[in-house]
Amino acid sequence: RAEVLDVFRRLGGGTTPQPENNMKPIRSALLLGLTALVISQAWGEDTEAAKKDIAQLQGEWSMSSAGGGGQALPSDMLKNSKRVCKGDETTVVVGGQLLMKAKFRLDPSTKPKSIDYRVISGPNAGKTQLGVYELNSDTVRFCFSAPGMDRPTDFTAKAGDGRTSSVWKR
Repeated sequence: RAEVLDVFRRLGGGTTPQPENNMKPIRSALLLGLTALVISQAWGEDTEAAKKDIAQLQGEWSMSSAGGGGQALPSDMLKNSKRVCKGDETTVVVGGQLLMKAKFRLDPSTKPKSIDYRVISGPNAGKTQLGVYELNSDTVRFCFSAPGMDRPTDFTAKAGDGRTSSVWKR
């Protein structure tokens, strides 16, 4: 301890530091390091969960039901509706017409799991849509809000709420 204090004085530290003052920077650095470690581990787990869900979303899906504003999509439109996912991009065709192409980002750590679309083609191109999703082996369910609206907290799409919901099967 005496050698450390002597070095401190020679380096221009002036007065002898108090032991509790010496410990504050060390404690702060330790706390900061532990916090960063915990956050990076949690982020890594979320990243792995997102990668797993993205892998499960890959390929072609057929729409089994959909609705918006309290109204169900007519069954004849369901027949020619599909979703194709490649990487972090999805293309949605409804009734044989391109509804949208979007880049997406998943956050499986939320309840329900959340998804963000950055629409790159279709009527809402250039806009972001916030949604939630539920993924089971051969079925995925989505609920999205209209661009600029808050993220849904459930899978309902009632009259006037600006939401759409859909169920897709392999």
